[in-house]
Amino acid sequence: MRQAWTCSGLRWSGDGPVLEWGGGRGSPLAPGRRVAFGVVDGAARTCVGARGNACPVRAVVSPRGTGARCEECARLDRAHSVAADTLAGDPRPYHVYLAWFGPGMVKVGITRVERGSARLLEQGAVTFSWLGQGPLMAARRAEELLRAALRVPDRIPYADKRAVRAALPGPGERVAEIRELHARVGDLDGWPESLRRAPFEPVDHTDVFGLAGLPPARGVVRELVAGGAISGELCAAAGPDLHLLTGRGVVVLDTRLMTGWDLTGAGDGGGAAGSGITFPVRETRAADAGVQEGLF
Repeated sequence: MRQAWTCSGLRWSGDGPVLEWGGGRGSPLAPGRRVAFGVVDGAARTCVGARGNACPVRAVVSPRGTGARCEECARLDRAHSVAADTLAGDPRPYHVYLAWFGPGMVKVGITRVERGSARLLEQGAVTFSWLGQGPLMAARRAEELLRAALRVPDRIPYADKRAVRAALPGPGERVAEIRELHARVGDLDGWPESLRRAPFEPVDHTDVFGLAGLPPARGVVRELVAGGAISGELCAAAGPDLHLLTGRGVVVLDTRLMTGWDLTGAGDGGGAAGSGITFPVRETRAADAGVQEGLF
């Protein structure tokens, strides 16, 4: 009987990206590594639960969603999150940051100081700089100030991030936008007094992600399906995305689509992995060719 694995998602650490599996095992990823797996025939994607607790009804969820949670578990998970503003009394210090993902794509955000740059790696930020550090609600006020006064968004769609990774400008251009915004913040009225300003010290993740010389993506996996499979050589990893060189060119796999499925190793009955990829793929437009979007 073939062994099935449950993926817990992609985790970023100081040593790089690691695919995590149920039971605490992990698969470190590095450029050139073969990534090959299939979905068990007849399987359905089930809810991953909330806050470390299993879904009580093992609800079936959409194969295209990145959260892999049913409505009730998603509500419970969000009920204790910073994003939902339900942790106003959190005593831990927070960073406010500016993150750059490509030309014209800068966002403002916050993350706990203890997490370091992990949040930026998880989002696929190519370059970033801290803006300040202080209590949670002060960090929230600074975030809102930048959105209102400088029109800096707090979200960048992943499709937009993927579309430019193979055609990023040089180091100087990568820091220019956040350098300018960082300087403009100093002229704003309303900066929270309890939030200590941070100097402009840009950090670049181009080498960490493996983006230098990255070929344009020819497609993006839309969803995983029972009996389907993928096999490819890892070209780059940014945020939750793996850029895999397959028989049909480079294809982007969002690892968040892997959660909730019973997965098997290539050739273990999980589908025709030897053909490169049998999951549904959304092809990128030809016009975008230069500006693209423990199991192993």
